Amino acid sequence: MPILNVRTATSEDLDRILDIYNQGIEDRIATLETEAKDFDYIVNWFREHQNRYTVLVAETDGIVVGWASLNRYSHRCAYDGVADLSIYVDRTFRSRGVGSTLHSELEKVAKKNNFYKIVLFTFPFNENGQRLYRKIGYREVGIFEKQGVMDGQYIDVMIMEKLI
Repeated sequence: MPILNVRTATSEDLDRILDIYNQGIEDRIATLETEAKDFDYIVNWFREHQNRYTVLVAETDGIVVGWASLNRYSHRCAYDGVADLSIYVDRTFRSRGVGSTLHSELEKVAKKNNFYKIVLFTFPFNENGQRLYRKIGYREVGIFEKQGVMDGQYIDVMIMEKLI
């Protein structure tokens, strides 16, 4: 595993966050998005990820190799203690502990910000992702059948959760 420094993301990290997110789109393993995003998109996204909805980055040798965020699950106040999780790792650093390290730090931030539960959505065929999520305490809740369309094909989406 590389030596990682995990810290709160800044606007200077947005180019790398965008690059890594676009890899996830290209690789078709982490999101139903199919079109690469541009810098304006990530700037607007980052504005919405302040305070409780934190973005962390993992860097090694000064290079951001992954990021994770707590996202709003719902605008309804009843779900205020529930966060949605995103973790994206540069393809050359996947399966090397970056995701679990990011999650560990993000979970601490979530507790500090009064979240009691984290949910995530993953593809049933993303076995590496599911292996990570199960290892760090997530359980499968169920499968949304034909939840979206990607490249002209219906895609199922698995929901997982962890009480923190």
